[in-house]
Amino acid sequence: MKHMDTNEILCILPQNLQLILKKLPNLDKLQEIRIKANNPVILNLDNQECILNYISTMEDLKTIMQRTSNYSLYAFEEEIKQGFITIKGGHRVGLCGKCVMEDNKVKTIKNIASINIRVSREVIGCSDKIMPFIINENNILNTIIISPPKCGKTTILRDMARNISTGMKSLGLSGKKVCIIDERSELAACCDGVPQMKVGIRTDVFDNCLKSEGIIMAIRSMSPEVIVCDEIGTYRDMESILSALSCGVNLISTIHGNGLEDFYGRVVFKDLINNHVFNRAVILSNRNGVGTLEKIYDFTRKDYIWRKRDD
Repeated sequence: MKHMDTNEILCILPQNLQLILKKLPNLDKLQEIRIKANNPVILNLDNQECILNYISTMEDLKTIMQRTSNYSLYAFEEEIKQGFITIKGGHRVGLCGKCVMEDNKVKTIKNIASINIRVSREVIGCSDKIMPFIINENNILNTIIISPPKCGKTTILRDMARNISTGMKSLGLSGKKVCIIDERSELAACCDGVPQMKVGIRTDVFDNCLKSEGIIMAIRSMSPEVIVCDEIGTYRDMESILSALSCGVNLISTIHGNGLEDFYGRVVFKDLINNHVFNRAVILSNRNGVGTLEKIYDFTRKDYIWRKRDD
Protein backbone atom coordinates (compact mmCIF):
# COMPACT_ATOMS: atom_id res chain seq x y z
CA MET A 1 0.00 0.00 0.00
CA LYS A 2 1.16 3.48 -0.76
CA HIS A 3 2.24 5.37 2.34
CA MET A 4 -0.03 8.35 2.78
CA ASP A 5 1.83 11.62 3.06
CA THR A 6 -0.22 13.18 5.87
CA ASN A 7 1.44 16.54 5.26
CA GLU A 8 -0.50 16.85 1.99
CA ILE A 9 -3.69 16.96 4.05
CA LEU A 10 -2.45 18.50 7.30
CA CYS A 11 -0.98 21.52 5.55
CA ILE A 12 -4.42 22.76 4.44
CA LEU A 13 -5.89 22.51 7.96
CA PRO A 14 -5.89 25.18 10.69
CA GLN A 15 -2.95 24.89 13.06
CA ASN A 16 -5.04 23.83 16.08
CA LEU A 17 -6.64 20.98 14.14
CA GLN A 18 -3.27 19.91 12.75
CA LEU A 19 -1.91 19.50 16.27
CA ILE A 20 -4.87 17.32 17.32
CA LEU A 21 -4.59 15.04 14.29
CA LYS A 22 -0.84 14.63 14.66
CA LYS A 23 -1.43 13.09 18.08
CA LEU A 24 -3.72 10.37 16.75
CA PRO A 25 -2.09 6.92 16.96
CA ASN A 26 -3.84 5.52 13.88
CA LEU A 27 -3.66 8.48 11.52
CA ASP A 28 -2.39 6.15 8.79
CA LYS A 29 -5.92 4.66 8.65
CA LEU A 30 -7.61 8.01 8.09
CA GLN A 31 -10.29 7.94 5.38
CA GLU A 32 -12.31 11.14 5.80
CA ILE A 33 -12.28 14.43 7.69
CA ARG A 34 -15.72 16.08 7.89
CA ILE A 35 -15.63 19.72 8.94
CA LYS A 36 -18.82 21.77 9.47
CA ALA A 37 -19.08 25.30 10.83
CA ASN A 38 -19.99 25.39 14.53
CA ASN A 39 -19.91 21.58 14.79
CA PRO A 40 -17.37 19.04 16.03
CA VAL A 41 -14.93 17.60 13.49
CA ILE A 42 -15.77 14.02 12.56
CA LEU A 43 -13.14 11.59 11.32
CA ASN A 44 -13.56 8.26 9.57
CA LEU A 45 -10.72 6.03 10.72
CA ASP A 46 -10.64 2.49 9.34
CA ASN A 47 -14.44 2.64 8.75
CA GLN A 48 -15.02 3.79 12.34
CA GLU A 49 -16.44 7.22 13.18
CA CYS A 50 -14.43 9.35 15.58
CA ILE A 51 -15.88 12.66 16.86
CA LEU A 52 -13.18 15.07 17.98
CA ASN A 53 -13.45 17.48 20.87
CA TYR A 54 -12.91 20.36 18.46
CA ILE A 55 -15.61 22.73 17.21
CA SER A 56 -14.93 24.17 13.76
CA THR A 57 -15.47 27.86 13.09
CA MET A 58 -16.19 29.71 9.86
CA GLU A 59 -12.66 31.05 10.12
CA ASP A 60 -11.37 27.46 10.06
CA LEU A 61 -13.26 26.75 6.85
CA LYS A 62 -12.02 29.97 5.32
CA THR A 63 -8.45 28.96 6.15
CA ILE A 64 -8.94 25.53 4.56
CA MET A 65 -10.37 27.07 1.38
CA GLN A 66 -7.54 29.58 1.10
CA ARG A 67 -4.85 26.92 1.55
CA THR A 68 -6.60 24.43 -0.73
CA SER A 69 -6.79 27.00 -3.53
CA ASN A 70 -3.32 28.48 -2.93
CA TYR A 71 -5.09 31.71 -1.95
CA SER A 72 -6.71 32.03 -5.37
CA LEU A 73 -10.27 30.72 -5.35
CA TYR A 74 -10.83 32.22 -8.78
CA ALA A 75 -8.21 29.88 -10.27
CA PHE A 76 -10.25 26.91 -9.03
CA GLU A 77 -13.63 28.19 -10.20
CA GLU A 78 -14.19 25.20 -12.53
CA GLU A 79 -13.45 22.69 -9.78
CA ILE A 80 -15.51 24.53 -7.18
CA LYS A 81 -18.66 24.47 -9.29
CA GLN A 82 -18.21 20.70 -9.54
CA GLY A 83 -18.31 20.59 -5.75
CA PHE A 84 -14.71 19.63 -5.00
CA ILE A 85 -11.04 20.48 -5.41
CA THR A 86 -8.37 17.80 -5.85
CA ILE A 87 -5.15 18.59 -4.00
CA LYS A 88 -1.64 17.18 -4.33
CA GLY A 89 -1.61 13.48 -3.56
CA GLY A 90 -5.03 13.01 -5.14
CA HIS A 91 -6.98 13.84 -1.99
CA ARG A 92 -10.41 15.32 -2.65
CA VAL A 93 -11.78 18.33 -0.77
CA GLY A 94 -15.58 18.23 -1.12
CA LEU A 95 -17.44 21.52 -0.69
CA CYS A 96 -20.95 22.39 0.44
CA GLY A 97 -22.53 25.84 0.75
CA LYS A 98 -24.69 28.32 -1.15
CA CYS A 99 -24.90 27.39 -4.84
CA VAL A 100 -24.98 30.32 -7.26
CA MET A 101 -27.07 29.33 -10.29
CA GLU A 102 -26.83 30.53 -13.88
CA ASP A 103 -28.83 29.06 -16.79
CA ASN A 104 -30.05 26.27 -14.49
CA LYS A 105 -26.46 25.23 -13.79
CA VAL A 106 -24.22 25.76 -10.78
CA LYS A 107 -21.93 28.69 -11.53
CA THR A 108 -20.04 28.51 -8.25
CA ILE A 109 -20.41 27.68 -4.55
CA LYS A 110 -19.93 30.40 -1.96
CA ASN A 111 -20.43 30.73 1.80
CA ILE A 112 -18.84 27.30 2.15
CA ALA A 113 -19.80 25.98 5.57
CA SER A 114 -19.16 22.26 5.15
CA ILE A 115 -16.05 20.47 3.90
CA ASN A 116 -15.33 16.77 3.47
CA ILE A 117 -11.72 15.78 2.89
CA ARG A 118 -11.50 12.30 1.38
CA VAL A 119 -8.11 10.64 1.72
CA SER A 120 -6.83 9.04 -1.47
CA ARG A 121 -4.64 5.96 -1.39
CA GLU A 122 -3.39 3.66 -4.07
CA VAL A 123 -2.84 -0.01 -3.34
CA ILE A 124 -0.29 -1.25 -5.86
CA GLY A 125 -1.04 -4.84 -6.87
CA CYS A 126 -4.58 -4.98 -5.41
CA SER A 127 -5.95 -6.06 -8.82
CA ASP A 128 -3.34 -8.76 -9.46
CA LYS A 129 -5.66 -11.63 -8.47
CA ILE A 130 -8.35 -10.34 -10.85
CA MET A 131 -6.12 -9.86 -13.89
CA PRO A 132 -5.89 -13.55 -14.98
CA PHE A 133 -9.68 -13.60 -15.38
CA ILE A 134 -9.87 -10.56 -17.69
CA ILE A 135 -7.02 -11.47 -20.06
CA ASN A 136 -7.48 -13.70 -23.09
CA GLU A 137 -4.50 -14.29 -25.40
CA ASN A 138 -2.95 -10.86 -24.80
CA ASN A 139 -6.33 -9.14 -25.11
CA ILE A 140 -8.35 -7.41 -22.41
CA LEU A 141 -11.91 -8.65 -21.92
CA ASN A 142 -14.61 -6.01 -21.43
CA THR A 143 -15.21 -5.95 -17.70
CA ILE A 144 -17.73 -4.36 -15.34
CA ILE A 145 -16.91 -4.03 -11.64
CA ILE A 146 -20.02 -4.10 -9.43
CA SER A 147 -19.59 -2.79 -5.91
CA PRO A 148 -21.42 -0.94 -3.13
CA PRO A 149 -19.93 2.44 -2.11
CA LYS A 150 -16.67 2.42 -0.13
CA CYS A 151 -15.69 -1.09 -1.15
CA GLY A 152 -12.54 -0.20 -3.05
CA LYS A 153 -13.81 -0.34 -6.64
CA THR A 154 -12.04 2.86 -7.69
CA THR A 155 -8.78 1.72 -6.09
CA ILE A 156 -8.98 -1.64 -7.87
CA LEU A 157 -10.01 -0.02 -11.18
CA ARG A 158 -6.99 2.30 -10.98
CA ASP A 159 -4.64 -0.63 -10.37
CA MET A 160 -6.17 -2.55 -13.27
CA ALA A 161 -5.42 0.44 -15.52
CA ARG A 162 -1.82 0.42 -14.26
CA ASN A 163 -1.42 -3.31 -14.89
CA ILE A 164 -2.93 -3.11 -18.38
CA SER A 165 -0.84 -0.07 -19.32
CA THR A 166 2.43 -1.43 -17.94
CA GLY A 167 1.84 -5.03 -19.03
CA MET A 168 2.19 -8.26 -17.05
CA LYS A 169 4.82 -10.63 -18.44
CA SER A 170 3.78 -13.37 -16.02
CA LEU A 171 0.34 -13.44 -17.68
CA GLY A 172 1.60 -12.90 -21.23
CA LEU A 173 0.09 -9.41 -21.35
CA SER A 174 1.97 -6.75 -23.29
CA GLY A 175 1.39 -3.14 -22.28
CA LYS A 176 -1.67 -1.52 -23.86
CA LYS A 177 -2.50 2.08 -24.69
CA VAL A 178 -4.99 3.06 -22.00
CA CYS A 179 -7.16 6.16 -21.78
CA ILE A 180 -8.76 7.03 -18.44
CA ILE A 181 -11.88 9.19 -18.56
CA ASP A 182 -11.65 10.64 -15.06
CA GLU A 183 -14.92 12.53 -14.65
CA ARG A 184 -14.50 13.18 -10.92
CA SER A 185 -10.69 13.31 -10.77
CA GLU A 186 -10.58 10.20 -8.60
CA LEU A 187 -8.89 7.57 -10.74
CA ALA A 188 -5.70 9.37 -11.73
CA ALA A 189 -6.24 12.16 -9.18
CA CYS A 190 -4.71 14.80 -11.42
CA CYS A 191 -3.36 17.96 -9.85
CA ASP A 192 -2.52 20.71 -12.39
CA GLY A 193 -3.16 18.11 -15.09
CA VAL A 194 -0.56 15.65 -13.79
CA PRO A 195 -1.74 12.25 -12.44
CA GLN A 196 -0.86 11.86 -8.75
CA MET A 197 -1.41 8.11 -8.94
CA LYS A 198 0.53 5.42 -10.78
CA VAL A 199 -1.72 4.66 -13.73
CA GLY A 200 0.87 3.17 -16.09
CA ILE A 201 3.37 4.41 -18.66
CA ARG A 202 1.00 4.08 -21.64
CA THR A 203 -1.95 5.80 -19.97
CA ASP A 204 -3.47 9.12 -21.03
CA VAL A 205 -6.01 10.90 -18.83
CA PHE A 206 -8.96 13.12 -19.67
CA ASP A 207 -9.39 14.79 -16.29
CA ASN A 208 -12.67 16.32 -15.07
CA CYS A 209 -14.32 15.24 -18.33
CA LEU A 210 -17.80 13.81 -18.87
CA LYS A 211 -17.54 10.12 -19.70
CA SER A 212 -19.86 10.47 -22.68
CA GLU A 213 -17.65 13.24 -24.12
CA GLY A 214 -14.31 11.81 -23.07
CA ILE A 215 -14.85 8.37 -24.58
CA ILE A 216 -15.49 9.87 -28.02
CA MET A 217 -12.60 12.36 -27.64
CA ALA A 218 -10.25 9.52 -26.70
CA ILE A 219 -11.17 7.49 -29.77
CA ARG A 220 -10.66 10.49 -32.06
CA SER A 221 -7.39 11.72 -30.63
CA MET A 222 -5.49 9.14 -28.57
CA SER A 223 -6.02 5.78 -30.38
CA PRO A 224 -6.54 3.84 -27.13
CA GLU A 225 -6.74 0.07 -26.98
CA VAL A 226 -8.51 0.13 -23.62
CA ILE A 227 -10.75 2.80 -22.09
CA VAL A 228 -11.16 2.93 -18.31
CA CYS A 229 -13.90 4.92 -16.59
CA ASP A 230 -15.69 4.89 -13.25
CA GLU A 231 -19.41 4.67 -12.52
CA ILE A 232 -21.23 4.56 -15.84
CA GLY A 233 -24.94 5.23 -15.57
CA THR A 234 -26.45 7.63 -18.13
CA TYR A 235 -27.94 6.93 -21.54
CA ARG A 236 -25.25 9.14 -23.10
CA ASP A 237 -22.61 6.97 -21.42
CA MET A 238 -24.20 3.90 -23.03
CA GLU A 239 -24.17 5.49 -26.50
CA SER A 240 -20.49 6.40 -26.18
CA ILE A 241 -19.57 2.93 -24.93
CA LEU A 242 -21.28 1.28 -27.91
CA SER A 243 -19.44 3.67 -30.23
CA ALA A 244 -16.12 2.75 -28.63
CA LEU A 245 -16.78 -0.97 -28.99
CA SER A 246 -17.67 -0.54 -32.66
CA CYS A 247 -14.16 0.93 -33.07
CA GLY A 248 -12.57 -2.13 -31.50
CA VAL A 249 -11.70 -0.49 -28.18
CA ASN A 250 -12.04 -2.53 -24.98
CA LEU A 251 -13.65 -1.20 -21.81
CA ILE A 252 -13.19 -1.55 -18.06
CA SER A 253 -15.76 0.27 -15.92
CA THR A 254 -17.76 0.17 -12.69
CA ILE A 255 -21.28 0.57 -11.34
CA HIS A 256 -22.74 0.85 -7.87
CA GLY A 257 -24.53 -2.32 -6.84
CA ASN A 258 -24.49 -5.45 -4.70
CA GLY A 259 -24.49 -8.01 -7.49
CA LEU A 260 -25.46 -8.96 -11.04
CA GLU A 261 -29.13 -8.34 -10.32
CA ASP A 262 -28.37 -4.62 -9.97
CA PHE A 263 -26.80 -4.62 -13.44
CA TYR A 264 -29.61 -6.55 -15.10
CA GLY A 265 -32.30 -4.68 -13.18
CA ARG A 266 -31.55 -1.17 -14.45
CA VAL A 267 -33.24 -0.09 -17.67
CA VAL A 268 -30.32 2.20 -18.59
CA PHE A 269 -28.07 -0.85 -19.10
CA LYS A 270 -30.52 -2.60 -21.47
CA ASP A 271 -28.54 -1.79 -24.64
CA LEU A 272 -25.28 -2.99 -23.07
CA ILE A 273 -26.95 -6.25 -22.08
CA ASN A 274 -28.64 -6.76 -25.46
CA ASN A 275 -25.38 -6.07 -27.30
CA HIS A 276 -23.44 -8.46 -25.03
CA VAL A 277 -20.91 -5.71 -24.29
CA PHE A 278 -19.31 -7.22 -21.21
CA ASN A 279 -17.40 -10.49 -20.95
CA ARG A 280 -16.72 -10.40 -17.22
CA ALA A 281 -18.30 -9.01 -14.07
CA VAL A 282 -16.22 -8.55 -10.92
CA ILE A 283 -18.29 -8.31 -7.73
CA LEU A 284 -16.78 -6.64 -4.66
CA SER A 285 -17.84 -6.13 -1.04
CA ASN A 286 -16.27 -5.04 2.24
CA ARG A 287 -17.18 -8.28 4.03
CA ASN A 288 -13.55 -9.02 4.91
CA GLY A 289 -12.35 -5.45 4.59
CA VAL A 290 -12.37 -2.93 1.76
CA GLY A 291 -11.92 -4.52 -1.66
CA THR A 292 -13.09 -8.04 -0.78
CA LEU A 293 -13.38 -9.98 -4.05
CA GLU A 294 -16.64 -11.95 -3.87
CA LYS A 295 -17.28 -13.38 -7.34
CA ILE A 296 -16.24 -13.23 -10.99
CA TYR A 297 -18.91 -13.87 -13.62
CA ASP A 298 -18.48 -14.99 -17.23
CA PHE A 299 -21.26 -13.48 -19.36
CA THR A 300 -20.57 -15.92 -22.22
CA ARG A 301 -20.87 -19.02 -20.06
CA LYS A 302 -23.57 -17.33 -17.94
CA ASP A 303 -21.95 -18.65 -14.83
CA TYR A 304 -19.54 -17.68 -12.07
CA ILE A 305 -15.97 -18.75 -12.78
CA TRP A 306 -14.67 -17.77 -9.34
CA ARG A 307 -16.29 -17.45 -5.89
CA LYS A 308 -14.84 -16.50 -2.55
CA ARG A 309 -14.86 -19.40 -0.15
CA ASP A 310 -16.32 -18.59 3.25
CA ASP A 311 -13.71 -18.89 5.96
